[in-house]
Amino acid sequence: MIDGHVWIFRAYYVLPHMEAPDGTPTFAAYGFTSTLLKYLAETGASHVAMCFDHALTSFRNELEEGYKADRTEAPPDLEPQFDLCAQAAEVLGVATYEVPNYEADDVMATLTRQLVARGADVVVVTSDKDLSQLVREDGRVVIHDNSKGTTLDADGVRGKFGVDPDQIPDYLGLMGDAIDSLPGVPGVGAKSAAAILKAFGSIDHIPDDPDAWDGVAVRGAAKMAARVALHRERALKTRELATVVREVPGVSAGLRDVRVRRPDPTRVDALCDKLGWGRLRERMLQR
Repeated sequence: MIDGHVWIFRAYYVLPHMEAPDGTPTFAAYGFTSTLLKYLAETGASHVAMCFDHALTSFRNELEEGYKADRTEAPPDLEPQFDLCAQAAEVLGVATYEVPNYEADDVMATLTRQLVARGADVVVVTSDKDLSQLVREDGRVVIHDNSKGTTLDADGVRGKFGVDPDQIPDYLGLMGDAIDSLPGVPGVGAKSAAAILKAFGSIDHIPDDPDAWDGVAVRGAAKMAARVALHRERALKTRELATVVREVPGVSAGLRDVRVRRPDPTRVDALCDKLGWGRLRERMLQR
């Protein structure tokens, strides 16, 4: 289960500018396609779902005006490359998914739930910490950061963040998420959020009474209790926005739907002729 936009943005900010013969920017699409080819070759994955954001805004922007405020529009030279990435994945025989008004995270969560129910184990390929909430205690869903080569199961999530996978939304609610422009409780950082959740389980069960914080491993427990009480509604709103949707309407897939198919040489040639890809064409045909 691959978070396509992570690969697209990484390629966009790393690779030098490239253009197709007609002047269309192609460097992010080139890097995305190269990464996909490498991943398929190294893993031998037989079933893959590539998930994309349909747009840089979603229903969350209706709930929170400032949500991902710095990412509501793509740079002009990136915008045309999103479709090219989807085309490249499809040409390589990889199933692609995107749904209007939802994020790739939601689509991935929905497909993961469905495929696990059908007997699959799922590797969620992303660097987005939000998706750690999909990791299962039974090991059937893990999260893999392709750029770092690290894979986290439930114990790995606990080791990295100090909370259980299903506490990730509460964790983000307390500390906020700067990447998504979501505020948390002022003064609560990663270690404090983990300590609070270890003591109380969720935002809902955090007591206002500072006396009930006795033994919680945070500095200035009384002041922290007051801050959480004052900003509880903000924390709950951020938690809501950080929680993935696991039942996106209209999304359905079985194992047959996500089986990787052999590339169609005719379609590979057509895409590479259009984009001016030479060496990449050979790698695509040899996959």
